[in-house]
Amino acid sequence: MFDRLASMEERYEHLSQLLCRPDVASDPEKLRSYAKEQAELAETVEVYREWKKVSQNIDEAKAMLQDKLDDEMREFVRAELAELQRRREGLEHRLKILLLPKDPNDDKDVFVEIRAAAGGEEAALFAAELLRMYQRYAEKHGWKTEIIDASYTDMGGFREVVMAVHGKGAYAKLKFESGTHRVQRVPVTESGGRIHTSTATVAVLPEVEEVEVEIHEKDLRIDTFCSTGPGGQSVNTTQSAVRITHLPTGIVVSCQDEKSQLKNKEKAMRVLRARLYEKAQREQQEELAAKRRLQVGTGDRSERIRTYNFPQSRVTDHRIGLTLHKLDAVLDGELDEIIQALIVESQAEMLRVREA
Repeated sequence: MFDRLASMEERYEHLSQLLCRPDVASDPEKLRSYAKEQAELAETVEVYREWKKVSQNIDEAKAMLQDKLDDEMREFVRAELAELQRRREGLEHRLKILLLPKDPNDDKDVFVEIRAAAGGEEAALFAAELLRMYQRYAEKHGWKTEIIDASYTDMGGFREVVMAVHGKGAYAKLKFESGTHRVQRVPVTESGGRIHTSTATVAVLPEVEEVEVEIHEKDLRIDTFCSTGPGGQSVNTTQSAVRITHLPTGIVVSCQDEKSQLKNKEKAMRVLRARLYEKAQREQQEELAAKRRLQVGTGDRSERIRTYNFPQSRVTDHRIGLTLHKLDAVLDGELDEIIQALIVESQAEMLRVREA
């Protein structure tokens, strides 16, 4: 591990020298590439340098204990040594985490697809609340969002809604949201005051470039239709909405958010690429998933991952057994505590697998 860390530090220093060269500074592509690589190494190198400094202090403290010291000074050095050793252990654990393989999709923008499942109109209203929750979460992180497509219900819910989230690290955090979300409450559609259980599914897909997924025109059927739902004068009057069917897989994507048919087609193609990429990834991982299951869950959208209980103001993530009694805050986008716990558990599982 430490040989690898030393090589990373050496590469970091070399990149610093390259970035100071005039020929690199005048080449935007090289400048961007080297700066990106250095930024990716920065945290690991910083922690490694701290580890080296603490290790040096430990050696110095051990050397002091070999000298003739009075009892008070000897006790002070021993206490300092114990603290330094605790710090080094913590730094070594952090370095192990930093050296884990990075998900190549972590820095990508994402599509969040939310669909009402069991529960009829109540499930559609819950889907709308989940959409708002993710919009607020994105806002708190300085990310931008845009609605790609939406199918509304009469009461303001969503049968299905697709939202794009643009921001560094969006996939790294939101990828843990894929799965079935369950709500327990007295529905606004229920007059008897009984608690009902409804569900909505969430799928989080990384947005991919055209070069990452090859799509042939002959494999597409493109239909146009009048847009529906909230909108301006173009709703139900112009054929601006687009539906694209990928014939080999049967995947269907539609978009009606824009007044321009061309823009709707461009957005729909972005979603189609993401779905095809996700399908290919899922197929590649099926064999691995059959051998072992991460404790944070498979990420499959059919798996129940979280329950939102309104009577008790409780949110429970079933993958890690985490329960928070602050439902209102979570639905207002305060998801960091849950997501960070999921990231930590995922990293711990990866370490267990690597060390097994």
